[in-house]
Amino acid sequence: MVLENYVRLVNNVPTRLHFRDHSIESRTIVDPDSGKPGIRKVLTFQVDRVDGREVFTTFSTMAEKLANTFQPYLGDKSYRNFEIMITQAGDGYMRRWAVQFVPLAKV
Repeated sequence: MVLENYVRLVNNVPTRLHFRDHSIESRTIVDPDSGKPGIRKVLTFQVDRVDGREVFTTFSTMAEKLANTFQPYLGDKSYRNFEIMITQAGDGYMRRWAVQFVPLAKV
């Protein structure tokens, strides 16, 4: 059995996430082209629901374009008021994401 503690997006498959907190971390990453290590900023979310199932996991991205999508919601953590649908397409530097913010139903 494989235990994963992070969300892995699959190309062309929408994934519905709910975030409960976030952080911006520095990580040492090996550049796939040069093979040399470098420090990169990573946007990391704590996830409490994936596709409607309760979980305790993380979702992170180093992609500036994807991280910029979340920027308006980070300061006040208003992403908590939404389920976020992310559909990834493509690979490597050609990867792109469709992101939808779906408001949570009022109870």
